[in-house]
Amino acid sequence: MESDDLGLFGPGSVTWKVHGEPILIVAGLRALYLQALHPRAMAGVAQNSDYRTDAWGRLVRTAAYVATTVYGTTAEAEAAGARLRRLHARLQATDPVTGEPFRIDDPELLRWVHVTEVESFLSTARRAGLPLTDAEADGYHAEQRRAAALVGLDPADVPGSVAEVAEYYRRVRPELRLTREAAETALFLTAPPLPWKLSLPARLGLNLGPPRWAYLGIAGTAFALLPPWARRRYGGLGLPTTELSADLTVRALRLTLAALPRRWREGPLQQAAKERARLATAGLVD
Repeated sequence: MESDDLGLFGPGSVTWKVHGEPILIVAGLRALYLQALHPRAMAGVAQNSDYRTDAWGRLVRTAAYVATTVYGTTAEAEAAGARLRRLHARLQATDPVTGEPFRIDDPELLRWVHVTEVESFLSTARRAGLPLTDAEADGYHAEQRRAAALVGLDPADVPGSVAEVAEYYRRVRPELRLTREAAETALFLTAPPLPWKLSLPARLGLNLGPPRWAYLGIAGTAFALLPPWARRRYGGLGLPTTELSADLTVRALRLTLAALPRRWREGPLQQAAKERARLATAGLVD
């Protein structure tokens, strides 16, 4: 029965522990800054995405996809993966250097997006103060191979531990660089247009200083959480003080978000998954 289906992961997984953290909103932005450094991945987004005209809509759709794979039933997660695979299969882009056409569902590109996203979720949660053992951190990467399979990757070809992710980054770093598209995207991520409900008052001449500054603070934290080598690609400095400042800021932000009411911190898919888990546990007890 679907009511008994706890999805790809379930309440005992490291994935549920990590994704129960509202601080992952910062992690998602960090992943986008990192992904932009891959020339082909960036070209694929720039040539096929409406992110500049529908930035917030795209963000909502991406968040909904991740929530479905983490908290949806197995059927819901597999259906979401199938839709994404069909979309990617129809898309192509042109290499900005060679002029060579390539498929968006190229395994190398899918792997880059997967690894940067998953590593961003894990590293941000840990630096924000989520207590995880090294074994749990490795377990999270291993569990996320199930999510990698949904987008069409062979799980065996996806890093399954912290050490394997570090080795993957070591291999791919020579391919990364700050292209014009990457720089423009980074600027866009740092100061995107406000959502409609916030942009309307601005057009009427009302002050929107606090929301704008709050977002800039989140974007600045996300950027500071990048690995030092990634910040250097953007022309920044990989200083230890930057690391310390980012850690302090993201820890404070996590405490702030944790104080919000549960209905604000947890989406409907997460709440539904927890209810299915509660009912499943109650059934075992009975």
